[in-house]
Amino acid sequence: MAYMSEEGYKRLVEELRVLETVNRPEISKQIADARDKGDLSENAEYDAAKEAQGLLEMKINKLKEIIGEAKIIDESRIQTDLVQILNKVELRNVKNGMKMTYTIVSESEANLKEGKISVSTPIAQGLLGKRVGDVAEIQVPQGKVSLEIVSISF
Repeated sequence: MAYMSEEGYKRLVEELRVLETVNRPEISKQIADARDKGDLSENAEYDAAKEAQGLLEMKINKLKEIIGEAKIIDESRIQTDLVQILNKVELRNVKNGMKMTYTIVSESEANLKEGKISVSTPIAQGLLGKRVGDVAEIQVPQGKVSLEIVSISF
């Protein structure tokens, strides 16, 4: 089961629609065009189009699986007294004082450039259930890091 925001769910449904109604017919046309060029045993265009089709179908199936298992979070029930999915959390590294802000989202919505981290990451897992003022000791690849929760918002 994948918890996600309604916005994230709609984005996935739209991506699936585009893959099925735009990309799939394009690849089918590429395969047909390559097939019309004759001998398939030495036709690189045909092989490339068939490989692209396989990758596309895998992506479509993966999206269908994610959408089928999705559980949309009722945003009106999100609280800010403790860290949970869809919360924006401002943190301070206890060791060096550096501040950072992350929004905890589902795996399919994660985007580090936008400050959105997956709920399954070690940092998010270490923060879940904590309150403002708590210090989370989190094991990351570089070692253990201590992060103080400065604020929780939505």
